[in-house]
Amino acid sequence: MDDDGDLVFKALADPTRRFLLDLLFARDGRTLTELESELAMSRFGVMKHLRVLEAAGLVVARRSGREKLHFLNPVPIRLIHDRWIDKFTERQASALAELKTELEND
Repeated sequence: MDDDGDLVFKALADPTRRFLLDLLFARDGRTLTELESELAMSRFGVMKHLRVLEAAGLVVARRSGREKLHFLNPVPIRLIHDRWIDKFTERQASALAELKTELEND
């Protein structure tokens, strides 16, 4: 993954790509045809979105016989969470814990 997760952020910025990730989260190992059937766009359009997701490491494709199956890879999202979200929520969680302690001691 790139230093700041630029490819992941760019991939997640598009609602169609987020929808594809949601589909794979609901049921992993889908074919292009299955994914395409859920969207009102051309097969080529879905393929372009999948390529962006693969480049960001969010989707992994594997051949199974004649089919190409697509799988969600949640690791890049977790790395973004750890790098950008977790550190900003820690302070709020600590403040709430301190407030709880203060209120219970009164």
